Amino acid sequence: MKILSYLDKGYAPFVRRLSRKALPEAGTCELVTQIIAEVASKGDEALFAFTKRFDGATLTPKTLFVSEAEFAAAEQCVTPETKTAVARSLKNIHAFAKHSLRKDWSAKNAEGATVGERFTPFQRVGVYVPGGKAPLVSTALMTAGFAQAAGVPEILAATPCGRDGSVNPALLYALKAAGVTEAIKVGGAQAIAALALGTRSIRSVDRIFGPGNSFVVEAKRQLVGAVSIDLLPGPSEILILADHTGNPHFIAADILAQAEHGGDSVVGFATDSKALLGKVVKAIEKQVTSLSRAKIIREVLKRGTFLLHLKSFEEGVAICNAFAPEHLTLITAAEDRWLPRIHTAGAIYLGNDSPVAVGDFLAGPSHTLPTGGSGRSFSGIRADQFQRRTSIVRLDKVSVRKSLSVVEEFARIEGLDAHGRSTAIRLEK
Repeated sequence: MKILSYLDKGYAPFVRRLSRKALPEAGTCELVTQIIAEVASKGDEALFAFTKRFDGATLTPKTLFVSEAEFAAAEQCVTPETKTAVARSLKNIHAFAKHSLRKDWSAKNAEGATVGERFTPFQRVGVYVPGGKAPLVSTALMTAGFAQAAGVPEILAATPCGRDGSVNPALLYALKAAGVTEAIKVGGAQAIAALALGTRSIRSVDRIFGPGNSFVVEAKRQLVGAVSIDLLPGPSEILILADHTGNPHFIAADILAQAEHGGDSVVGFATDSKALLGKVVKAIEKQVTSLSRAKIIREVLKRGTFLLHLKSFEEGVAICNAFAPEHLTLITAAEDRWLPRIHTAGAIYLGNDSPVAVGDFLAGPSHTLPTGGSGRSFSGIRADQFQRRTSIVRLDKVSVRKSLSVVEEFARIEGLDAHGRSTAIRLEK
């Protein structure tokens, strides 16, 4: 772990580097460009080749999609406890989603024209669920579950399979419970390209949702235009900002929980209490020894974890806004003072008794959140992102007459006389 105090020589340069821009690395960008080009030109053939290369699995047009038999077998295989957990999580997701779904509206403008908005669900969306070290059942729910709540009729999931071509049964059960209508056994940038561009076997989607590694995120970025995307959710990250009221054992547990994701995860803890910092370090060292993924966690602690002793809590808030963390845990006796000053966090967990794990699995808001500094521009998945907005305008002769002089003036200024004429003609006898 990198532990720095505001009194240390290297503190200021390190803090400056925490102000991030979500920009791709050149090597990642080039490789993803090549993958997209291959999928665009060779379709299924490229998908199968990349799946063999990266996942060691052999797929064919007949085994590309999860079959109904595989979904049925998964339902028989999972435990009642898993089914209960999935049902409870989906219940909260759907309840939360209803509050952010947008509703149609109409009103009269100053000239008497009827204007408004209509919101309809996208007809076909893609949700990406990462594979790798753990079956991310919760991610299936917190992507597809929101599409389900918004009434999307076609939900295509993409998730990498194992070397034998199988997908974790609990994940398949969760996908089906969350309304997925099709699922392909492909991951990585190649899966994003297939969702966006389509192949002989796969129909393209209107919008893509879901987190992934740096290659998945870069593929989403490059394919904007061919398809719309939700946000740029990459490897997991957390920043815990606490004053002297922080519980060191709880803070250490949250640090270890986020480090458990492994890979390029980023974990930060900042406090203006030197005593709390010392207690957290000791608690981390004590707790990590009992965890099943201790090896993975230690790698993240070594490469991707920083602990800061702040000069002031105000400095911590500034660091947070510059860092734009995916998850922020805010623990302070002056919550009402500092919470309004946090602007860029993807999700905020308040107080000592708000573990991020509950948000990851159960609370209701989606855990698919902006990472890598993209929280400055993006927010996490919401149900209204699964709705397409259309504006509505209706005029009658009275509102056309009241609008004419303004339209003709804009037409004159912009040199677009046909615009003025198209309005005036409606008032001629």
